[in-house]
Amino acid sequence: MNKIWAVYFSPTGNTAKVVLRAAQKLSAQLGAPVETVDLTLPKARAEVSTFGPEDVAVVGTPTYAGRVPNKFLPELQRVLRGQGTKALGIVTFGNRSYDSSLAELLEVLEADGFSTMAGAAVDCSHVFSDKIAPARPNAGDWAALDAWAEAAAAVIKGTAEGKECPAPVRPLAEARTPVAPYYTPLGVDGQPAKFLKAKPVTDMEKCVRCGMCVNVCPMGSIPAEDPATTTGICIKCQACVKLCPHMARHFEDPAFLSHVQMLEQNYTRPAESAFFA
Repeated sequence: MNKIWAVYFSPTGNTAKVVLRAAQKLSAQLGAPVETVDLTLPKARAEVSTFGPEDVAVVGTPTYAGRVPNKFLPELQRVLRGQGTKALGIVTFGNRSYDSSLAELLEVLEADGFSTMAGAAVDCSHVFSDKIAPARPNAGDWAALDAWAEAAAAVIKGTAEGKECPAPVRPLAEARTPVAPYYTPLGVDGQPAKFLKAKPVTDMEKCVRCGMCVNVCPMGSIPAEDPATTTGICIKCQACVKLCPHMARHFEDPAFLSHVQMLEQNYTRPAESAFFA
């Protein structure tokens, strides 16, 4: 192998940690160095990244509404190119469900010239609430991820020795049906919670205009000249909320808060991570 590439979209850092852990395990097994392609910020998605047949790409994204984030999906399709490159697809999810996100990610990779060797869906703490899976991934998740990466490495070694490459991997349930529509968020009343246009607000007593939110917004929607505002698209990733050193940003939209309350009421039970190799 030439290199192990850790490729991820990770606004709050959860997905990056999982992808890098898997890439490092592959590196140890295959004896190839790890390099990263962080697609989180707009400037990182300006150019196409091409990977060769001797590379291995570990590609990860969070799950938004049961799918690959819809505003990131076209860019993912545009900026990655494989040349028969072996790939592992990873999605993270916030303790509700990964739904169709893993199947969709694997489809995208295959369409872009990658040979998918394995797929994983890893439960992580939910970015909407500290009450939902606060300790995930836990020790069991990390151990399972390590074992999954080791199994994938064994398959990759086998193909390098001339053994037949396995068919593209799919989670069994999603393999039988097309990728489902995006999940409809619900409020505490069980009705659809419509917060598509919701944006974070800024507590001006806490904001010192440090510009951290400007630097971490994956959509480039916070202007440097007025960092207390969000003038462009907001994908509710919580990067500006979670990473603000002064805790100056938060959401006040009633529909959004109702959805968070519904998640806290119904999805605090431990969800299972899933591994396919």
